[in-house]
Amino acid sequence: MTVSVLVVDDSGFFRRRLGEMINGFDGLKVVGAASNGREAIDMVLKLKPDVVTMDYEMPVMDGITAVRHIMEQCPTPILMFSSLTYEGARVTLDSLEAGAVDYLPKNFEEISKSSAVLKKKLAERILTVAGAGKGNALKSSMAPAPAAKTAAPAPAPSPTPATAAKPAAPARPVSPRNRRQDFELVAIGTSTGGPVALQNVLTQLPASFQLPIVLIQHMPSTFTAAFAERLNSLCKISVVEAKDGDTLRPGVALLAPGGKQMMIGKGGRIKVLPGDERLNYKPCVDVTFGSAANAFSNKVLAIVLTGMGSDGCEGAKLLKQKGAKVWAQDEQTSVIYGMPMAVAKANLTDEVLPLSKIGQRLSEIG
Repeated sequence: MTVSVLVVDDSGFFRRRLGEMINGFDGLKVVGAASNGREAIDMVLKLKPDVVTMDYEMPVMDGITAVRHIMEQCPTPILMFSSLTYEGARVTLDSLEAGAVDYLPKNFEEISKSSAVLKKKLAERILTVAGAGKGNALKSSMAPAPAAKTAAPAPAPSPTPATAAKPAAPARPVSPRNRRQDFELVAIGTSTGGPVALQNVLTQLPASFQLPIVLIQHMPSTFTAAFAERLNSLCKISVVEAKDGDTLRPGVALLAPGGKQMMIGKGGRIKVLPGDERLNYKPCVDVTFGSAANAFSNKVLAIVLTGMGSDGCEGAKLLKQKGAKVWAQDEQTSVIYGMPMAVAKANLTDEVLPLSKIGQRLSEIG
């Protein structure tokens, strides 16, 4: 079956080169091209493509606005092109929240070379995004609007999570079904669809949540600082990008830095190591999960959210061998049911939950 693609970009050169690369791959076909967001909406409604590749900066209507309109009128898997900069990260995160499934760096130099490696990467990403389908998974993955709160200036950068922590609310009684003392760490791993899924889960946690959390999201090194700041501004708990030497703190979520590996040592001390070229993912969920198994044994609650591939499965096996608990997101609400499917098929899950319920259940134990 051929996957139809609509290319949206204000650069005629980029549209042509992208079209040539996509059409040169068996199973993919460009059915149209648009030079701005307004044209993109009209062509989506007319052509009903399987996937849209979308630029951000365009005349008439920008990419994020176009994504929002497309998701409202004709939900379609969208692959954004982004610059690998701090500002590019913020724009990309906005587009993902608006409904885009995934993103790729926009590098004109690589596109002009039309390398076989880039062509394969582009095709694989388009096919993966096409697998997200139209409808339930796309809509159900969108994060709920966080509760309104008094505007405040962004927190100043801090060298440690301790100083970034927000004031904790008084402790609450917890359900006997999941007592806080049963766990000493929550570890969450995710990939495609993860930024919105993590926002969905973490914004449901109360300020009184007392367990430390580690987050492993497949993401470039230039994106994780912006992502941590975004989550921190939306959540009642504190969220910061992890640094080597940090220590796990109650009610603080540490996000693994992009391009590196995050491990947890005895006593909850964080080790941030250079990305190993032998590993496909940097950061890698298996690496962090495995270190959590060694450091906290059966006192870990691991959660595997939406994402392609099977990263997290081997780490979940190590955790289960220690007696830890594993939750996974269900298929219906996963943008890409790869990572959670891997742990479910390996019979490693203690619970399989829709995305909307994970934060609620997590708040009961922390």
